Amino acid sequence: MTDKLELDPATTAVVLIEYQNDFTTEGGVLHEAVAPVMESNGLLANTTALVDAARAAGVTVMHAPITFAEGYNEITSHPYGILKGVVDGKAFVKGSWGAAIVDELAPKDGDIVIEGKRGLDTFASTNLDFILRSKGIRTILLGGFLTNCCVESTMRTGYENGYRVITLTDCVAGTSVAEHENAITYDYPMFSHPVTSKEVLGALS
Repeated sequence: MTDKLELDPATTAVVLIEYQNDFTTEGGVLHEAVAPVMESNGLLANTTALVDAARAAGVTVMHAPITFAEGYNEITSHPYGILKGVVDGKAFVKGSWGAAIVDELAPKDGDIVIEGKRGLDTFASTNLDFILRSKGIRTILLGGFLTNCCVESTMRTGYENGYRVITLTDCVAGTSVAEHENAITYDYPMFSHPVTSKEVLGALS
């Protein structure tokens, strides 16, 4: 963005996509795949600082974890692509350590946990849109996993649904630096305002 970022906390929400141990934490099923990008951009520290500032400013904080019952009966019995990797690795099983939101970003009083995420687009199988509209939210700040998958899918639908979408470029990670940078460079500007967490902190201060 070339203009100074301005945010109205009353109509803004941070949507934290899949900050769960299977991604964020050593020992998580998918952590090794995203660790290089997480380390290169300081994802966890950046997100924690941003969320603390957002809460203090009165911004709505939403958590969007993905979970499945053991056996993955909620989705096709013949998964392919990214969901096949989730099933094969037995990731994000409801009630497991891997499916839990990472301690640093555990929901606090006043936060909202979005329910029902079973696929890539956070809007598709959840109550996200209903809650956003009920609360009068017009701007969504997106961070999480994966840069070019769930975050990008949610970004695109948010754009189509008329929200002002802001993607947090140092609060997202992909399974390779190349895929991560490609999405931010070529896809994010088409469907969002890509900014750093520092720019958001400046707008909230």
